[in-house]
Amino acid sequence: MKPEVLQLSPILIPEIRERLAELFTIRPYFQQTDKAAYLAEHGPNIRGVITGGHTGITREVLSKLPRVEVVAVNGVGTDAVDLAYCRDLGIHVTATIGALTDDVADLAIGLLIAACRGLCTSDRYVRSGQWQHSPTPLAPLPLARQFSGMRVGIVGLGRVGRAVATRAAAFGCPISYTDLQPISDVNYSYVADLSELARNSDALILAAAADGGKAIIDANVLEALGPDGYLVNVARGKLVDEDALVAALKAGSIAGAALDVFVDEPRVPDALFDNEHVVLQPHRASATVQTRTRMGEMVIASLVDTFAGKKPQACVTG
Repeated sequence: MKPEVLQLSPILIPEIRERLAELFTIRPYFQQTDKAAYLAEHGPNIRGVITGGHTGITREVLSKLPRVEVVAVNGVGTDAVDLAYCRDLGIHVTATIGALTDDVADLAIGLLIAACRGLCTSDRYVRSGQWQHSPTPLAPLPLARQFSGMRVGIVGLGRVGRAVATRAAAFGCPISYTDLQPISDVNYSYVADLSELARNSDALILAAAADGGKAIIDANVLEALGPDGYLVNVARGKLVDEDALVAALKAGSIAGAALDVFVDEPRVPDALFDNEHVVLQPHRASATVQTRTRMGEMVIASLVDTFAGKKPQACVTG
């Protein structure tokens, strides 16, 4: 009999869905209207859980799964999973660490270029038909900001931060960073104080791990970033004080922002919608076929290893 796995969030890659169905009996919890009844029926037989970083899993649901052995997070964020509770119960928690690095770094640079060069504004200008009616095509659009050579400050020099730094350096950007401590095997400039990093950067890119984190980009940091500075967030929305960000953008205290993540997703502050200095994405830094396939393969490996009595390689609970 195939192990039963409770699925809390969808898998978008057909080949991964097919492979999961071959190996396991998948119980699609995310599709159920009466979730309590579904748990009551299937919970006692569930041995594994698939969930997303944003979805996670609550203690209440875990308590209905007496045989569960592994929670496989299809993402890198585990802050929506009670890791201590899982450790106490001997439940493995895994994440797809490393699979997302290149895509997240690519999007960070893409967002910054889009913000600096006004790509989204220009796209809307052409699509709306305004360009063909303008006697001086460039006049209605302000001149953009050159990206190459910008001083880039990176908050968190982990896998994604390093990948961002490599990409930005290829554009001739001087790189500085802050982290819990200096990193010995890089040549980038370490700045201990976040406000100082912002003050000496033209663009501040958030790539920090945020499990258990809180807002670190506040009014003081934004003021230090200054009226010519850009903020990019591909980490977690909760790292930014959104009220302070909205106020800074409204006042022109910073030049612009490019955001893939928000505090209360999918709700985004209304004040950001009509601001042409902001580029918005719906938390999709990892949303490519290649990366989502790699992530799905890691989820499958975590389940297979666990059910074979092995500790999964992607385990984050020790």
